[in-house]
Amino acid sequence: MRRSMLFLPGNTPNIIVNGDALGADNVILDLEDAVAPDQKDAARILVRSAIKAIGFKNVELTVRINSLDTPYWRDDLEEIVPLAPDLIMPTKVNGADDVLTLDAAISEIEAKSGLANGTVKLIPLIETAKGLENAAAIAAACPRVAAIFLGAEDLTADLRCPRTKEGTEIFYARSRMVSAARAAGIDVYDTPFTDVNDDEGIVKDAQFARSMGFTGKACISPRHVRAVNEAFSPTQKEINYAYEVLEAIRQAKEQGRGAISLHGKMIDKPIVTRAEQTIAMAEAIKGGANK
Repeated sequence: MRRSMLFLPGNTPNIIVNGDALGADNVILDLEDAVAPDQKDAARILVRSAIKAIGFKNVELTVRINSLDTPYWRDDLEEIVPLAPDLIMPTKVNGADDVLTLDAAISEIEAKSGLANGTVKLIPLIETAKGLENAAAIAAACPRVAAIFLGAEDLTADLRCPRTKEGTEIFYARSRMVSAARAAGIDVYDTPFTDVNDDEGIVKDAQFARSMGFTGKACISPRHVRAVNEAFSPTQKEINYAYEVLEAIRQAKEQGRGAISLHGKMIDKPIVTRAEQTIAMAEAIKGGANK
């Protein structure tokens, strides 16, 4: 179960060493924005060493690499892919061709490293107007794509609009991302809430992202992880209702009834589907807690 994804700078060993103990479902070791150009090589080596030493057994691992328009991305892959992280997050992905270029490069490295093809998944970061308009093609580009991720800071700069806490300027982007991901049958992750000190704001923003259909949300601070995890976890009330729905369906089938109601509301297929999703989510969270 991947609800929260926590960014950790790839050049800060004192932070990385605690990566699997910060409560996030996934940690993103960052080789891109958090690392200055003259520190790229050192950060790459540090991240490689950290993965080998720490193992990140209690958390899913993502490594964010530099974009295809830089000289760094291939070295990032050569250094990191042989260690078999769960996900590689390429930045500024503009179309399906970018994904296929990365897929081919990763396949080559997997083969050289003795890894099965497709071991390392992709979660393209969509943060340009072009990428947003091509979101559906990116999401469906190849089986290696496990999810897509919205990067609102760079996107709003590309759109030439201010980035606000309210997020009205990214409503269209959020909607398009969710639709593209669900059409492709993959997960979708919301952009971080960037005010580290606004505890009420992160709760509101995470709850809104869940209401739009996002699978989870990124965090730039451990302080936000708990709020995100709670927002993307079903409440006990939701879980109880889901079990009631499935029990009502079971009884209706036993009695040969085609139409049923629960608490005065007709139970149709979408309600059953949501109930099944709620229970699956609750069980996945419980399973993760028992690792």
